[in-house]
Amino acid sequence: MATSSEFQKKNSIVTGGAGFIGSHLCEALLEEGRVICIDNLSNAATDNIEPLLSNPDFVFLKHDVTQPLNLEALPELERFRIGVQGVQEIFHLACPMSVRNFHDNRILILDANSSAVKMTLDWAVKYKSRYIFASSGCVYGPRVDEKPVVEKNVGLTDHLSYRAAYDEGKRFAETVAGTYMDALGVDVRIARIFRTYGPRLKMYDAQMVTEFVASALDNAPLVIYGQEGMKTTLLYVGDAVSALLKLAKAQPGIGPVNIGSQEEYSFAQIAEKVREIVGGTSTIAHEAPLEFLSEHVIPDISYAKQVLGWMPLTRLENGLQHLTDYVSANRHKLTYSL
Repeated sequence: MATSSEFQKKNSIVTGGAGFIGSHLCEALLEEGRVICIDNLSNAATDNIEPLLSNPDFVFLKHDVTQPLNLEALPELERFRIGVQGVQEIFHLACPMSVRNFHDNRILILDANSSAVKMTLDWAVKYKSRYIFASSGCVYGPRVDEKPVVEKNVGLTDHLSYRAAYDEGKRFAETVAGTYMDALGVDVRIARIFRTYGPRLKMYDAQMVTEFVASALDNAPLVIYGQEGMKTTLLYVGDAVSALLKLAKAQPGIGPVNIGSQEEYSFAQIAEKVREIVGGTSTIAHEAPLEFLSEHVIPDISYAKQVLGWMPLTRLENGLQHLTDYVSANRHKLTYSL
């Protein structure tokens, strides 16, 4: 298979490419190559990639990556010359994550973190592709103290808990990817992404941040699902994409990398910042916690700074302003996340 240096443009695959982070990643990758966006739309929307569909270097395939797909046989991919050029990198982001619909999506989440991982890794073997897996900070398990967590922390999750399909699923997916790296020589890079926000984050899904904005625009109460003082870190989606691009370009052999913000806020503080940006007379209210929505550990991002030269650059106030502009223009319709 030819190397990327022999061609003017590289071929990249993004699974879950019509989702929240995936659509932003596709957009960024088009600045440097061709993109094959694959999504079954079970938890995504073509609205997220609509501006990209007319780009000749972009192809959207509606497909479930748990099922076989012969890329070389697809007429819409002829111009990508996959039979000759292959695929230079694969970003596996597909996972139907939804706070409100987590219960109904658990089998799909298991599939995304098992059979879909193996299917896409087999592509990486065939085409000698770099393989970038979007894991999660949830692999470290629940918070036990306020100390930031480094990558060598093995974490602890309850593999039979209500949320194990996601938390333990991501841990298993890392195991699959790591085994392919050790046994078959696949160039694997693992991004442990922490809570991320920004334009195209799913609305009306109890993500709270988007709902804060939508509620503030309606002068409705800003609802926090959990006890007073519940905290989180927030990473702006543009910074998450920047980290993924840097990870893909880094030297082989990098271990899992925390991709997140070390700045922590209570949800009440975030709600107050939204209220200041939007204005109006909204109050802040608390409701019963949701089973999947919980406090995460705080990421230590020293390793990302060291090996990627990366750190978050977007201030929370600026990110919330971008989100407010997006929600103001799109809150009449449902949008979907990674």
